Amino acid sequence: MCSVWEWLRRRQVAVDVALAVFFVLLDTWLTLVGATWWPAHPGPLAWTMLGVQAAACAALLIRRRAPITVIAILSAFSLAISLLIWPGGLLTPAHTGNVWAPISTVVAAYGPFYARNRRAAFVAVAILTFIVARPWQPEITVIAIGLFRTAVGPLLSLYLTARRRLVQALTERAERAEREQHLLAGQARAEERARLAGEMHDVVTHRVSLMVLQAGALRMTAPDEATRQAAENLRVAGVQALDELRDLVGILRTEPEGDEGPCPADFAALVAESTAVGTPAELIEDGDPALASPVVGRTAFQVVREALTNVRKHAPGAPVTVRVSYDAAQLRLSVHNGPPPVAAGGAAQLADPGLARTGSGLGLASLGQRIELVRGTLHAGPAPDGGFCVEATLPAFVPTAEPVA
Repeated sequence: MCSVWEWLRRRQVAVDVALAVFFVLLDTWLTLVGATWWPAHPGPLAWTMLGVQAAACAALLIRRRAPITVIAILSAFSLAISLLIWPGGLLTPAHTGNVWAPISTVVAAYGPFYARNRRAAFVAVAILTFIVARPWQPEITVIAIGLFRTAVGPLLSLYLTARRRLVQALTERAERAEREQHLLAGQARAEERARLAGEMHDVVTHRVSLMVLQAGALRMTAPDEATRQAAENLRVAGVQALDELRDLVGILRTEPEGDEGPCPADFAALVAESTAVGTPAELIEDGDPALASPVVGRTAFQVVREALTNVRKHAPGAPVTVRVSYDAAQLRLSVHNGPPPVAAGGAAQLADPGLARTGSGLGLASLGQRIELVRGTLHAGPAPDGGFCVEATLPAFVPTAEPVA
């Protein structure tokens, strides 16, 4: 039903033309069959007034733009017919008990719904009602039919106006409730972010600080230069982790603004970090990184970071190739690592069990969910050469939702 009303609303001009033509033909037919003022023996005057009636009914074409004018035209015609019949005596209807006004007055009386000046419109409808009911020739049937004809339109107009205002009020109330819900949800998220930030700071900072202190002590007491250098590298990495943790806690304690975050340009930093810790990695980029939207860039960054982390955990020292390809439609990336390098005894180098257990085991699953949100695809599995490959295809552009105004 809503689609029908929407279709009619988009074709108002065609609807008005069809309505005007319909009522011109209907009133002409009703007049000729004697349902209104048509005389038993029509003369030139009757045929002339029939043409005037058709023109008056055709005024329904402008009922939306000039509703009071339409009421005035039909009122003038109905009054002219009444005066020609009585007291003029120039027309003698075949049936004197009929309503002499055309049926188009029903649509014309609906005019107050379109009029800007409602008071003037209702005054015009009252005048039309007086003319159609012919109280100077009181007949109960004529008065009742006249009142019914001219009352239907205004009553329907009042009903639709009240209904429209009610729907508008309910819509505004629903929008206000939705805005309040968004505000409450945002407040709850902010409180949860602050709580998580505090717990992360208390737990992780304590452990990492101990690692940094122990690495510093080892650097001071180590008997050889290689051990001191390894301890210094461990201490520097721990300090850097504390700095990054402090920045992360600061982000969690504040509301995110804009669309900031890692972008494809950070791939080089990830590859450099991986190479520095003993997992040689190579970055191959093809295309313009500016073609990827920030949301897609952050998602791709998460994929590469998770893949490189898994290589360091499960295949330390294995060579890694990171390929990123940009085009106008999508971003394609793959992270492929070979088998772990062979140790001096001829066996493959094994991963550190303690390091491998540090993850939650849900990294790739979380990435799959994140990629589904941007309508991308993720494939991860063993490679034919004995290594492992992670491939993702993401759309180049993903629109972000605007906050509720």
